[in-house]
Amino acid sequence: MSGDQQNDFMMNITNWLNKIRANKSVLLISIMMFCAIKARCQLDSKINPYLLNNQWTAKWITCPNISLKDYAVLDFRKTFQLSKKPERFIIHVSGDNRYKLFVNGNEVCNGPARGDLAHWRYETIDIADKLVAGKNVLTAVVWNLGEFIPAAQITNKTAFILQGDSALESVVNTDDSWKVYKNEAYKSPEKLALRTVVGQGELVYGPKYPYGWETVNYDDEAWTSPRILGPGLPYGKSPGWDWMLVPRNIPFMEHQFQRINTIVRTENVQVDHKFLLGNVPVPIPAHQKVTILLDQQSLTTAYPEVIVSGGKNAVITIGYAEALTDDKGEKGNRNDISGRTLSSDFYDVFTPDGGQNRHFETLWFRTFRYLELTVTTNDDPLIIQDIGAYFTAYPFHENAYFKSNDSTLSKIWDIGWHTARLCAGETYYDCPYYEQYQYIADTRIQGLISLSVSGDDRLMRNAIQQFQQSILPIGLTQSRYPSSQPQIIPPFSLFWISMVHDYWMYRDDPEFIKEQINGIRSVLGWYQQHISSNGMLGPMDWWNFVDWSFGPYNMEKPIGGVPEGAINGNSSILTLQYAYTLQQAAALLESTGDQNQARQYRVLAVSLIQKTKALCWNQQKGLIADSPEQDTYSQHANIMAVLAGMFNSAEEKGLMNKVLHEPDLTQTTLYFKFYLVQAMNKAGLGDEYLDQLQPWKDMIKLGLTTFAETPEPTRSDCHAWSASPNYDLLATVCGITPGSPGFKTVIIAPHLGRLKFIEAKMPHPNGDILVSLKRKDDNGLEGNVLLPQGLSGIFIWKGKQVQLHSGRQSIAL
Repeated sequence: MSGDQQNDFMMNITNWLNKIRANKSVLLISIMMFCAIKARCQLDSKINPYLLNNQWTAKWITCPNISLKDYAVLDFRKTFQLSKKPERFIIHVSGDNRYKLFVNGNEVCNGPARGDLAHWRYETIDIADKLVAGKNVLTAVVWNLGEFIPAAQITNKTAFILQGDSALESVVNTDDSWKVYKNEAYKSPEKLALRTVVGQGELVYGPKYPYGWETVNYDDEAWTSPRILGPGLPYGKSPGWDWMLVPRNIPFMEHQFQRINTIVRTENVQVDHKFLLGNVPVPIPAHQKVTILLDQQSLTTAYPEVIVSGGKNAVITIGYAEALTDDKGEKGNRNDISGRTLSSDFYDVFTPDGGQNRHFETLWFRTFRYLELTVTTNDDPLIIQDIGAYFTAYPFHENAYFKSNDSTLSKIWDIGWHTARLCAGETYYDCPYYEQYQYIADTRIQGLISLSVSGDDRLMRNAIQQFQQSILPIGLTQSRYPSSQPQIIPPFSLFWISMVHDYWMYRDDPEFIKEQINGIRSVLGWYQQHISSNGMLGPMDWWNFVDWSFGPYNMEKPIGGVPEGAINGNSSILTLQYAYTLQQAAALLESTGDQNQARQYRVLAVSLIQKTKALCWNQQKGLIADSPEQDTYSQHANIMAVLAGMFNSAEEKGLMNKVLHEPDLTQTTLYFKFYLVQAMNKAGLGDEYLDQLQPWKDMIKLGLTTFAETPEPTRSDCHAWSASPNYDLLATVCGITPGSPGFKTVIIAPHLGRLKFIEAKMPHPNGDILVSLKRKDDNGLEGNVLLPQGLSGIFIWKGKQVQLHSGRQSIAL
């Protein structure tokens, strides 16, 4: 077990013990065992090479006499004997759509990590610690939401597979010795809700639930033998397939119990605050309807759980919302509750069977700040024993920090990191509440935050690979992937290439870069076919989204966020983004030895820039117009002109001053401010960065605990691209960026603006970079820089340069 895994293991044991102290429920304690073994599920176990190259002995199994495409929740069991407790027992497991695996009643993992049918992930775990001499049982719940499936979930048909790593573990291979039961407690929703992109809520009818089915001594005599679908097939080892199996390439998600913090209000029931601590149950009489509104006080992504006793045939509805709304549907200050209600189209419904300590936990996580329980009892009174949630997210560690004399920046940092965390699971998410899609535009920014704040590059690598796997025959990536509903946003395909370039600058990984080259050529080739006779990009198909400041999405005519010229041709923004990306691609190709193609890309980029300037530059205004008609002007066009290198350094500075202070330009929203800051840095205006943070300060004043998709009114309260300050505070204010590909050298060029001092730590592949600086007089600077072993670079301050070396060094300028 690695050092990080040991730390995770000890942290989870601590959380488990704290949970036991807080709540004596035997059922809760058994559920919390999952936390203690999670790290063991992430062992870097060797996969038997045979399984990577040959057909598996294990078979995909399902339930007989059901439609494999429709809504279904299936329970599987395998009972087996061991002569002694094993020291090693490695298995490989997967399911479609999703599964949870239990060993002797304890949940040990869930999955599969989202992918596509040609790259269907399986999890590899060592379950030896959970096995005993004698009788053991493996159980799994597998579910398919049918027509209510999350749009980010690709699926084939409802099925489960488990393969032992060697002869020792082959006793548990899925075959006709397993048993299966269609869990009739789960009911398909009667109709689609208003919002279905993340899937539907669950309707669970307790009287039909097979309680205890995960445990060793459960009687499964009435269960049936499974239907065999076919063997497991590793990637590329068959001429055709249902699923092409590939190993999971990311860690398991964090899974940590959290209490809900506050009771907002109740109707027809008295609730002691100690109820939220698990100490005082809430009794509800027969024939009563009550409502309990709870506030987590910070947005979360978690599996909610409710434990009840009695209440046969009561109806418990659990609703979720990012914010309360008034009678006009407006959110306002997220902390305000007066005159506001939880108006959610997303909820779960649980009907108890009347038994004791019945536990309800959702199959997939929910996103909420506010959670509302509505309980309607029948003839039997109900007791709510406890309520809580299991936080889930990609297990990023906050290995960076930023400090300054401005306390507001600390709030922005903390909220930004919370935003980034909630927007990262098995893939990056644009937003956890509404879509849970891995969009390229959000993901590029998220990847840079991951590298800068955590240093963990695995989810970024996974995203880059998945976008390449999404490339369509026309040559473009899909805009979001994995996805059961293809969508094409051509500018996002260019930003995928930018994302590869980002990774190349931060990681020395030439083989991985080479794997992306064919995809890069494909995307750029599609664009080259769209160059018109005037040298700019001509009419463009699909959705050429740039920024929401160009107008909202219209369901009758999907032109939301599309600038002048994007549809009919001659968009300066799109043409210059293409040129900007060609330059990045040229650098990548040069690194792989393809000097000829790199040279062609650079020549084409120069031509695009020159033609765009000739047609769109307005000398009188001193600005690049959005199109040759010169009817509209935006910050975006001029940002891309600077990033593409249209002007010399002096001209860039003058242009960006206009961009920052000309109110008649179409303004960037939260998303495209990331590129505004990059252009500011290139033009030497990094000291004005702090002035760009007012929208983030406004969100804090409105009580948001994560950063929103757009300024008010906003749809999503948590959106990945709005976490960009966590990158910018390190890359712009502290000025820490790679000085050469692979982060083999560093450039530290701070822009303190009005700040008096800054302190920061940022992870590097060789160790941590630490910076501590304070102003000296008006233009001076002093402090210390610490670089890890093997890293050197340059420190830049107001035109002065200092060579940096490994170790600690003083700065006095």
